[in-house]
Amino acid sequence: VVIGETPLAEEVDATITYAEGTTRQVTINVYERNAAARTMCINHYGSDCFVCGFNFERVYGETGAGFIHVHHLKPLSEIGEEYSLNPIQDLPPVCPNCHARIHRRRPAYSIDELRAALGQK
Repeated sequence: VVIGETPLAEEVDATITYAEGTTRQVTINVYERNAAARTMCINHYGSDCFVCGFNFERVYGETGAGFIHVHHLKPLSEIGEEYSLNPIQDLPPVCPNCHARIHRRRPAYSIDELRAALGQK
């Protein structure tokens, strides 16, 4: 099996085990998000994903109500300092799957690129 490719089911050796749970220390920068900006974004747009339209409440009922990520169109890690944002212009709501897809490359995919990949406008 070539590294980086997913093996076929019949190629998987069920006797192989992998160690997980080891600890290591890391130092990282954490960029603070503003909860009020997130709330304003969701109050304005609702909880439907800007990319695929998924809504957790429609699928999961009450336990999914209000659940959604918000995506910074301008990545905080690229700015590297405190700045002012407009929650309506700068924070579209996206589901976790689409949010992960947005960040699969650098620079990040745009909302429009992902919509196009789904065959949406």
